[in-house]
Amino acid sequence: MTTPTPALLSCIEIETAPAPRHAVIWLHGLGADGGDFAPIVPELGLPADLAVRFVFPHATTMPITCNNGYVMRAWYDILYFDNISRHVDLEGIKTSRSQIDALIQREIDRGIPAANIVLAGFSQGGAMAYTTGLTYPHTLAGIIALSTYLPSQDYLAEHRHPANAQTPIFAAHGSFDNVVPVALGEMAAKTLQAHQQPVVWYTYPMMHSVCMEEIAEIGTWLTTRFGRG
Repeated sequence: MTTPTPALLSCIEIETAPAPRHAVIWLHGLGADGGDFAPIVPELGLPADLAVRFVFPHATTMPITCNNGYVMRAWYDILYFDNISRHVDLEGIKTSRSQIDALIQREIDRGIPAANIVLAGFSQGGAMAYTTGLTYPHTLAGIIALSTYLPSQDYLAEHRHPANAQTPIFAAHGSFDNVVPVALGEMAAKTLQAHQQPVVWYTYPMMHSVCMEEIAEIGTWLTTRFGRG
């Protein structure tokens, strides 16, 4: 039986120059939408002639158990917290992974090879960037994981693909994060580094957010990943 292709998520798209040869698919956090990070594109300081398509998808809406069933945009349900750990809906992660895979495939179909595509995400979106990027069967240009964590190490251990075993990762976190503790972000980075994944790890004196210093570092990293550094 053929697995049906998921319907493409609606997205905001920004192209930094005509005929882009690189793409960044940027996944928002819980309760946000694709517009959340679109304003940072001009703040990244990318070279003016570096043509990049930024894709900011909107996750579907669903009730979130740990938020008393409140319906919001989310990549998966969070069932409950246990100390600093998150207990997540694995089926929701699988569904979102398929949706993100479809967005990557659309970029490939539009002429951008997987090796020129970066997956980025903040918070829950970062968890999906980790999960989708590290299990994707073709080598990507990189993964950006901001203020986030590994949602299921067991799932990752089972499905991690060698194509992205050496894909560079930019991981960053606020040292005062009161939503996703910095210990979770550090644990994710150290876990991947222990498997020889090339991870650069940054912390910034902020809460569950981004800052201009971080955005500048991301811009420099992207420029390097896209062969201009």
